[in-house]
Formats: sequence, C-alpha cells, structure tokens
Amino acid sequence: MRIFVNKDIKRFFLSLSVIWAAFLLLALGSVWILCQKFSIGLLILALLMIGAIWGVCYRYFNKQDAVLEQAVSRIDEYLSGNAEVRIECDSEGELYRLFHSVNSLAAVLNAHAANELREKEFLKNTISDISHQLKTPLAALNIYNGLLQDEAEGSSSVKEFAVLSEQELDRIETLVQNLLKITKLDAGSIVIEKSRENVADMMRDVELHFAYRARQEQKEILLAGSDEVFLACDRDWLIEAIGNIVKNALDHTEKGDTVRMEWSTMSSAIQIKIKDNGSGIHPEDLHHIFKRFYRSRFSKDKQGIGLGLPLAKAIIEAHGGTIEVDSESGRGTVFTMIFLIPAKL
Repeated sequence: MRIFVNKDIKRFFLSLSVIWAAFLLLALGSVWILCQKFSIGLLILALLMIGAIWGVCYRYFNKQDAVLEQAVSRIDEYLSGNAEVRIECDSEGELYRLFHSVNSLAAVLNAHAANELREKEFLKNTISDISHQLKTPLAALNIYNGLLQDEAEGSSSVKEFAVLSEQELDRIETLVQNLLKITKLDAGSIVIEKSRENVADMMRDVELHFAYRARQEQKEILLAGSDEVFLACDRDWLIEAIGNIVKNALDHTEKGDTVRMEWSTMSSAIQIKIKDNGSGIHPEDLHHIFKRFYRSRFSKDKQGIGLGLPLAKAIIEAHGGTIEVDSESGRGTVFTMIFLIPAKL
C-alpha cells in the first residue's frame, strides 16, 4: 500500500470508489423501482466489475511506483559518486522520455566535470612548472644579493638597495609558494590528513613563529584558551591558515597594538578567534577580502600580495570549517573559525 503515500493517487482511488458506490446504488435503486425487488445477481456482477477495475488500476500504479522507485535509487547512486549509473529507459511513454532526459543530463554533467578536472590539472601543472622554474633564479638572486651586501660595507646606499632587493625577493618567493599551494588545493591534489591535535600547542607554535616580528614592531601577541581542547585536523596546514590570519593582523596594526588568539569548545564545535585592535577593514572591503589578489584602495599595507587570506579560507574549508570576519574601521578586526565536532553531530 506504499502507493497511497502519494496524495494524488489516494484521491484518485477515493474518487473512483465514490463513483462506483454511487453507480451501484443508482443501479440497484433503478432495479428496485422497476421490478420491485432486490437483484442479488446485479449486485454480485457490479461488485466483480468494480473489484476488477480497482485491481487493474492498483496494479498499474503499483508498477509505476516501482519504476519510479528504481529511478530514484539510480539517481541517489549517481549523487553518491557513481557517475556511470543510468536509469533504464527502453520502453515507450512520457515517463521514459523523462528518464532519457535525466540520463542525458547526467552525461552532460559528467562531461563538464571531466573538463573542469582537466582544466584544474592543467592549471596545477602549469603553476607548478612555473614555480619550479622560478625557484632556481630566485635562489641565485638571493645568493648574489647576499654577496652584494657583504661587499657593500663601505657604501650605505648600495647596502640599502641590497636590503630592499632582498625584501622584494622574499615577496616573490612567498607569492610563488602561495600560488603553488592554493592551486594544489583547488585541484584537489592535496590530501588533508587529519589527526587529533592539541589546539593550544598549535596556537603556541603560531605565536612562536611571529614572536620575533612582534618584538621588533613592539606589538603583543596574546593567547587565551584551554590546554584541553583537541581538534581533528592536519596540523601543518591548519597552522599555515592561522598563521596567514595572524600575519594579516600584524600587517594592519601599529606599535603598541595587540593580536589576541582565542580558542574554545562550544556544544558541537570548536571555535578559534584571531582579534586585533588595529586599523580595521573598511566596510567596502569586507565582502572582498577573501578574493585572490584583492587590493583595497583604503589599505596602507603595500607589501601584501592578496593570497594569504584566500589560502587560509581554502585550507579551513578543506577541513570542513567556516571562517567569518567582523571589523570596524579604526577599531580592529575579528576572524572567527568554526570547526564542527563529528562525534557530536
């Protein structure tokens, strides 16, 4: 009786039953008026006819339901990842024309997916090739630059330009590395290998990485959170993401400002926040900061290359997490990362 779950089919059979009942009553009433007696034969014949029609209709709808159920099963299988599955559509009729269209749609989607995969693979290989080709001249330039600084002890102007040159070389190297990482993430060629990690330990590693810069710029990095918070993640990649956000905070703070790293456990998730009391983000830029190579016309930071935050977002989303930003111009910025705890879903 599963077919009666469908309200339209249920209404159809109810209507049919009402029509049959009315016909039977009218037929028996007419016989009674004309013959002044009740016809048992007519009643039996009418009931047999009603039962036969009802049975044929039920069998037809039950068969259609089985066909649709099989189609739904095939579609679910396709959505689960079996791209080769198809709905059988060898018979005639509008329903099978619909199935044929669904099969055609699946073939088109497969072609688009294969084409997108090829494009991503081509982009990954191209960026990888370019990156590797750039590494050799960059390494040579760094060596030459170091030699130039050693030879420029008596010339302050040459030494100054050598230092500036080194900074620009570092920027190029950072750009190359970030491009390589973000294209690999896009292409799905990086496998996020999760293990149970202590969040406090990871935050201390990030703080240690930026401790020297913070001291040089007279800024303070503060940590706040329990030592008993654990997260299933790829430690190196998540530290990379959080490090990019902390770097962004340091880039937009001044002497005496603070960057605060907080973490806590909620009912079904782990939350990590990076707060600063720096210049903040202009409202016009809030919806664009995760776009690659985005440069704000309000930003005073001339060193950024616009890949740190997009890379951080890609890594966090690869972990199944989300990242949000809340900022007030001139008051500071808060980046909030949330990671669901699978065991509590």
